[in-house]
Amino acid sequence: TIGFGLPATEAYPALLQRRLDAGGYGFEVVNAGVSGDTSAGGLSRLEWSLDGDVRILVVALGGNDGLRGLPPDEMKRNLAEIIRRARARDIAVLLAGMESLTNMGPDYRRRFHDVFPALAREHGVSFLPFLLEGVAGRADLNQSDGIHPTADGARIIADHVWSALEPMAQALAVHVLHDQVEPVVG
Repeated sequence: TIGFGLPATEAYPALLQRRLDAGGYGFEVVNAGVSGDTSAGGLSRLEWSLDGDVRILVVALGGNDGLRGLPPDEMKRNLAEIIRRARARDIAVLLAGMESLTNMGPDYRRRFHDVFPALAREHGVSFLPFLLEGVAGRADLNQSDGIHPTADGARIIADHVWSALEPMAQALAVHVLHDQVEPVVG
């Protein structure tokens, strides 16, 4: 999310900002990503991330938990708490799923994968099954480390996230407009 190895203007949150601007939504994207961060790190800085007039929170954490082989149950607890705190503030949540690498074995990989759809169901939040859909594992769309997307990869991720985020932004824009309209008494 932070856009490791890319200019800030090419990270997928900046590309989402352009989409929102082009659609006239009037929302600001705040890229709260931290390079190498885990779900525990995301939870520890959540209050800062939710500071201000946050309307939608995109939770795109877990990839580094998987890279480090951290317990999926711990990741699930961290992500659940992030979702609970956001929802307590009436913030819409888009949960982006991740997958672990195969080197941790099939049991770990299954348990890791299962965290994301379970959380989406349990908390009734919008869900994007795999953040890196169409990008992961493709050498032409990832930097030399094989993990972080290139600018082309970031554009594909932005398109993918936009497919889930746009309906949320549309619904929110209608809600905000409705709240700003004064009733006519006559």
